[in-house]
Amino acid sequence: MTNIDELKFPDFRTAAERLADDMAAALKDAIVARGRAGIAVSGGRTPETVLPRLATAKLDWAKVDVTLIDERWVDSDHPDSNEGLALRTLLAGRAADARFVGLKVPGDDPFSALPEIEQNLTPLNWPLDAAFLGVGPDGHIASLFPDSGDWRDAPGRVLAVQQAGDRRARISLTPNALLDCRHIFLILSGAEKIAVYEAAKTPGDMLEMPLRLIMHQVRVPVTVYIAP
Repeated sequence: MTNIDELKFPDFRTAAERLADDMAAALKDAIVARGRAGIAVSGGRTPETVLPRLATAKLDWAKVDVTLIDERWVDSDHPDSNEGLALRTLLAGRAADARFVGLKVPGDDPFSALPEIEQNLTPLNWPLDAAFLGVGPDGHIASLFPDSGDWRDAPGRVLAVQQAGDRRARISLTPNALLDCRHIFLILSGAEKIAVYEAAKTPGDMLEMPLRLIMHQVRVPVTVYIAP
């Protein structure tokens, strides 16, 4: 865990603002160094605070590629769509000039659509400069769940997921894609998620606690933003 940098904050909003500013700085540095930047962002409640601030960053958004960490197999106008969330909260104002590639494509299920999604992601600026993650109370990251099969060696950049008890299939970046990033940014708040994070520090089966995927690797630096 030598590549884990923990930052602790007095409240969630302060943590979210610092996270947004740090990701903006990473994108700016990438544009200066390589001419283009890339980021994968999460859905859920936490990004509703982080992404609007990131959208105000003064950088050349036309040189930024944006994709998603994961997605439910629903259209972008569905209330559970991560693409819809990104369009409303990030890809507006200054950031509207970014090149966005979503994970949902036409079709009945993500399993048969994997080749098309892989092809759509190929032109992005890999390795991405930032992956913005949260963690669930069960220790899942992206759509890598403890009960969603053995995803550890999934090939390519995306995999289809059918979680037990969830009628909607999902599409997720693979472990390979998540670790093919220059920096991982993880935010968590509340006693329950902090306890999960602390438990993930102990080596063990990542299929039981997927958060261990990023906690016990040396390929990618991880910054963790922690709030009560």
